[in-house]
Amino acid sequence: MISEKAEKYLKQFALLLGIVSAIAVIFDWYPYTMFIAFPFCLIWIYCAWLHTEPQLKWINIIFALLYAYGIIRYYWF
Repeated sequence: MISEKAEKYLKQFALLLGIVSAIAVIFDWYPYTMFIAFPFCLIWIYCAWLHTEPQLKWINIIFALLYAYGIIRYYWF
């Protein structure tokens, strides 16, 4: 477990990543969208595990896997 202060910091950082990711989508900054959104998902997976929010956890796991696939594919091809 982490402290409430650390969790609050993580959630604020995730919010910042989410905003920047949305801006990257709007301005078509591919591949930065994947690189920004991936840590966003990882933070929310971790926070969901802290509070046992299964739906949030699994949605973010799916998105994290999709972003990881996109990042690997970007470097592979």
